[in-house]
Amino acid sequence: MLVHWSQATTLRVVKVTLFLAALVPLFVLTQRIVMGDLGPDPAQAITESLGKAAFQLLLATLLMTPLRKLTGWAGWIRCRRMLGLFAFFYAVLHVSAFLQLILGWGDLWATFTRRPYIIMGAAGFLLLVSLALTSTQKMMKRMGRSWKPLHRLIYLSSICVWLHFLWQARSDVLEMVIYGVVLLVLLLVRAYWFGVSSLVPLKKA
Repeated sequence: MLVHWSQATTLRVVKVTLFLAALVPLFVLTQRIVMGDLGPDPAQAITESLGKAAFQLLLATLLMTPLRKLTGWAGWIRCRRMLGLFAFFYAVLHVSAFLQLILGWGDLWATFTRRPYIIMGAAGFLLLVSLALTSTQKMMKRMGRSWKPLHRLIYLSSICVWLHFLWQARSDVLEMVIYGVVLLVLLLVRAYWFGVSSLVPLKKA
């Protein structure tokens, strides 16, 4: 009984910590707005800050499975949905800020089709929408075996988001290169584990 209580407490502490950490980008951005510390282009600063927060939380979501494998603690998986929904939350704010503060609500179609980085961003966002709408336990049960293949689209969404930021970067691309390396490592780890797990039945046979 004591072990069960300890595990439950550990999970609660970790989830609260990650919840508060996920709010940090919004808190920092709000503080910058109040202090007037957004630089010469406030609209761009707000939009970019929200977008990077969404991408960082996407990477954190992808990190949960490797952490479970490395530590043996299943609690990381219990935190994955929360982080994914936070990533979606920041993505919604990012898209809203872009439309309201930069693009406007004029000829959306012409703008979206002329800029490749916007196409990539839109693709990544639409994939996140589908993942967020099917993230509940009810949808998981309703979709059955098709739920996992659908939610593996988070990897494709992450690639689209990374390309979205990389293509609009000008001279300083170091930050996006670092994010790209992290994403590549997570993808390779996932591909390795997926390949090994698919070979296990063959070995048993």
